[in-house]
Amino acid sequence: MNGAEFDYVVIGAGSAGCVLAARLSEDGRNRVLLVEAGGADRDFWLHIPVGYGRTIARPDVNWMFETEPNPGLGGRRIFWPRGKVLGGSSSINGLIYIRGQAEDYDLWRQEGNVGWSYEDVLPYFRKAEDQENGEDAFHGTGGPLSVTNLTERNPLCDAFIGSAEAVGIPRNDDFNGASQEGAGYFQATIRRGRRASTSVSYLRPAMRRPNLSVMTGATADRILFDGSLAKGVRLSRDGATFDVTARREILLAAGSVKSPQLLMVSGLGRGDDLRSHGIDVLRELPGVGQNLQDHYGGQITWRCTRPITLNDVMMSRWRQAGAGLRWLLTRGGPLSVPAGQAGLFTRVLPESATPDLQFLFQTFSGGYYEDGLFKFSGFANFVCPVRPRSRGYLTLRSPDPADPPRLYPNYFSDPTDRHIAVEGLKLARRMAATAPLSGFVVDEHLPGAETATDDEIEIYLRDNGGCVSHQAGTCRMGQDESAVVDERLRVQGVQGLRVVDASIMPRLISGNTNAATIMIAEKAADMIREEAG
Repeated sequence: MNGAEFDYVVIGAGSAGCVLAARLSEDGRNRVLLVEAGGADRDFWLHIPVGYGRTIARPDVNWMFETEPNPGLGGRRIFWPRGKVLGGSSSINGLIYIRGQAEDYDLWRQEGNVGWSYEDVLPYFRKAEDQENGEDAFHGTGGPLSVTNLTERNPLCDAFIGSAEAVGIPRNDDFNGASQEGAGYFQATIRRGRRASTSVSYLRPAMRRPNLSVMTGATADRILFDGSLAKGVRLSRDGATFDVTARREILLAAGSVKSPQLLMVSGLGRGDDLRSHGIDVLRELPGVGQNLQDHYGGQITWRCTRPITLNDVMMSRWRQAGAGLRWLLTRGGPLSVPAGQAGLFTRVLPESATPDLQFLFQTFSGGYYEDGLFKFSGFANFVCPVRPRSRGYLTLRSPDPADPPRLYPNYFSDPTDRHIAVEGLKLARRMAATAPLSGFVVDEHLPGAETATDDEIEIYLRDNGGCVSHQAGTCRMGQDESAVVDERLRVQGVQGLRVVDASIMPRLISGNTNAATIMIAEKAADMIREEAG
């Protein structure tokens, strides 16, 4: 393909890239190339909802990033799973569909980003969605992305919601509707018992089009410029290096780690940093890699009085076989559920006008990501601040794009984040001591009753917590000199180049990021087509 020309070259076939490739190839006129470093999403476990437990730490479908030692976490490194396969992280994530709060997007607009208020972005959430509960002012039907209710409802989840109501938190049957606050069941990106990744929902139907080319196993080494105009991309595949040209635009959708890295190795970033690696500075953009945000928190786990958890299924070969057979025959059962089945959003700070805390209630218990499930009947609650104030950054490790960048998230560096997390764990304890959830509790496994004071809880969260891999903000959208892209997602100071993924978020949204990333790509596709005429 050396020297091949396309109208648009999309780098990264993840949650955003698959949407862009599908939408920009719709009219049949534009030649679109979609480039993905990983492979095709053929693996069986990528399509079973509970398969995230099998794929979340597999290097063949995962970048397997790891942070530098975190000062606020006692020097611990934190594992960051990021999808490296068609569909990206939407092929390995926990499948929970959360948009965030309306106020999140209104704040983006208040910071000068015209066109990004909740009123502006809601049509794109609705356009993407095929909502099982039907169309209304907040939801759409007929879109590519299936958003469905859970067919498998564990009694633990009903008990969790009941105990939330008992301590004064209202029930909420739609976290993506009029208000996010309350406790209830999550919806998930699942279609007929199978994972509805953006590869399945958007890309697969589009791949029949002759004007769309999809290249897997190819890494983007750098963006090629003619002066300040982005003209092409240097790619590597199977030991060969070659260049492709974009007649209209290059669209960087490689995620909050790889997108800023590719900008930096291409000469866009902090000049001193780039020169220290021998990279010629094309454009001084000090905000590239800055403003890193993520959701960090901790889990509280309990032993269960009844063998009704996923732990029990996985400890028995007979129950594993039964669950597998049930999924094959009915697409239901324990294998058909997302990582969190129920949850809540609430306020623990007196000054908060909207929820500042999220719970992800899990009908299983274990360690983080690669650690596996505990060998006893148990369930867990993951608690985290939804609007973290801690900010981090990333920098190059070397000028080689194959070397992962150095990641400095600075988790728990802000005292407010620590306070919210501590109050969240205390709230989770109050709920577990309240009927009906109390009827399922044998005892608290972690952190255990001996962790009693606020200081002790904070130490536990610092030493044992983890992230939910919602990294965002490293190519911030804005109008000031530290912004990387403008409100049209065009990279500042150059032409023919946009960033379209979670890295453009000025502030992390209040909840899981996959739905918002898809919305960003839907909106970007409309802006690109509008400007192309």
